[in-house]
Amino acid sequence: MKSKSLVSITDFTKDDYLRILEKAAEFEKKSYQNLLDSKVIATLFFEPSTRTRLSFESAINRLGGRVIGFNDSSTSSVSKGETLYDTIRVVSNYSELIVMRHPLEGSARFASEITNIPIINAGDGANQHPTQTLLDLYSIQKTQGKLDNLNIFMVGDLKYGRTVHSLLMALSEFNATFYFISPDELRMPEEYKLYLDKIGLKYHESKEFKPNIIEADIIYMTRVQKERFSDPIEYERTKNAYVLKNEMIEDSKPGMKVLHPLPRVNEIHPDVDANAKAYYFQQTENGVYVRQAIISLILGLV
Repeated sequence: MKSKSLVSITDFTKDDYLRILEKAAEFEKKSYQNLLDSKVIATLFFEPSTRTRLSFESAINRLGGRVIGFNDSSTSSVSKGETLYDTIRVVSNYSELIVMRHPLEGSARFASEITNIPIINAGDGANQHPTQTLLDLYSIQKTQGKLDNLNIFMVGDLKYGRTVHSLLMALSEFNATFYFISPDELRMPEEYKLYLDKIGLKYHESKEFKPNIIEADIIYMTRVQKERFSDPIEYERTKNAYVLKNEMIEDSKPGMKVLHPLPRVNEIHPDVDANAKAYYFQQTENGVYVRQAIISLILGLV
């Protein structure tokens, strides 16, 4: 794992996932350490971000490192026409590692191929978001006591949702059964279903999830992402397709948890927030410990 980029969740193995989760648990017990003393990490966010950017920067600061970069490409030389190639080559001279979010699919892979320092993909378009997946795995493991043989409900935007794409690939290593709940316009892409068919994992597709809710160990809600739609009419037609309310999870398992990568718009009603089954705010805290583990392992510090 040392000096290796994390572009896709499949860049790391199941053993790598478990090692990261083990280290994250250690960082949760002792988050403030001086492992990154005198080290500089660049955070290049070509797209808006709150949780991912701030949790990465919190992770770096808690480890005693320095952060450089930008959270708005309009304040960088990108606004002058600088190419991604030039940006990455230049920033590589200033830092030990680059954390990057970019709207174009494949941008993080491209960046990893033109630099000799590690790249961590913080989201590339509708493609992948591997560090979100790892914090999701940590959250699932903490709440369920295991990762194997769980029933995972993925709800909402399964077409453009990079978080569900990455999570599906990771959980496929743990014999999960998937329930895909979405409108027709936002169904899980065929490539992911073909992959599950190939490895022999079960999945179910539906427009409704209430009838099967008793089966859920995890309900993973997603928002309908306006920024991924080229057709505003299609967005307006689907944006309110699924709203989770307290009454809908009354009959679910006692240990079931609701996760969400956030931000939410209106797909989880505020009345769910006080329910013990809601875990999305704790989920964001877990992101700091997991990202501390990822950075430390990639830089060979633990």
